[in-house]
Amino acid sequence: MDTDQRVVRRSTPYSRALIAVAAVAFGLLIYAVIWSNQQDELPQLLDVQSATTAVLGTTGAILARGQYARAVRPSIGWFGRVTADAAPAGRLAWICYAVNGAQDSCTVSDVGYQVVLTGDPVSDSGRWTSTEYATSAMEGRGLTSGSHFHLNLISPGQPITADRRLYVGWFTEAAMAEVRDVYVRLRVVDRVGDTHERVLELMRGAERQPAHPNIHLS
Repeated sequence: MDTDQRVVRRSTPYSRALIAVAAVAFGLLIYAVIWSNQQDELPQLLDVQSATTAVLGTTGAILARGQYARAVRPSIGWFGRVTADAAPAGRLAWICYAVNGAQDSCTVSDVGYQVVLTGDPVSDSGRWTSTEYATSAMEGRGLTSGSHFHLNLISPGQPITADRRLYVGWFTEAAMAEVRDVYVRLRVVDRVGDTHERVLELMRGAERQPAHPNIHLS
């Protein structure tokens, strides 16, 4: 399972349209060069100097857009720790959060889940399900949502800012005995309209038999 952050879709009006305009400008420049050598056979659209200016302008706009997109792109990560204030009756639980390490905020556009239960064959089907389906899969092992585990309902449009954590879910020792892995595919949209994706592997580094809560460092 690839858990690296990647761009899955560029903004159409601010990326693809800009590239299309640049392609037209390059085409006009090529035409202008050809026209300068065959003035009697072809109609003039732009002279070489004007076409060159158009190419330089659109190329500069693409570079500026790319630099700005790099500056505002999110940096999605996650972490987990053992806590005693999530599960009922003060039971210890592994709780997971998503964070945005960038300075700019982003907005959730889609969330998908894959649950791998203990004893299931290892596979990467690429099939992502809803929160309800993932919850149902774990309840099929005799677990109870809200008692043995909980998955947060993360809705599209929810912002992830640099100064806030996004709660994802928690799992008790009983749940982690039945669940081998939980993957969350988090898709977010940044300020320039690009869509980024990160797969969170919630059970990575999990303390499946916690003895005491972890120290809250932040």
